[in-house]
Amino acid sequence: MIEIKAIIRRERLQIVKEKLAEKGYYGLTHWHVMGRGKQRGVKIEGVQYDELPKEMLYIVVHDEHKTEVLMTIIHASRLNERGNPGDGRIFITNIDEGYTISDQLL
Repeated sequence: MIEIKAIIRRERLQIVKEKLAEKGYYGLTHWHVMGRGKQRGVKIEGVQYDELPKEMLYIVVHDEHKTEVLMTIIHASRLNERGNPGDGRIFITNIDEGYTISDQLL
């Protein structure tokens, strides 16, 4: 299994969730985060904002679903065909084990 963490624009969250659900990926966790990347914040009416509001998605899928989930997130997160600075980042980590708390495993 793999863990996918995606940091995306807040305004793209609903679209990403809908596109994932269309492909059968319903299980995810998301939370509001603040941060900056290459874009180094934004200046609005003379005020510099060093950190911008984003959403972080957390999804765990089997290895064979990695490419489909990644491509879905990438295409749904972009503001346009080519993408823009600030569209987000995706990180992948291997998961050795996962348990459902309500299951009686031991």
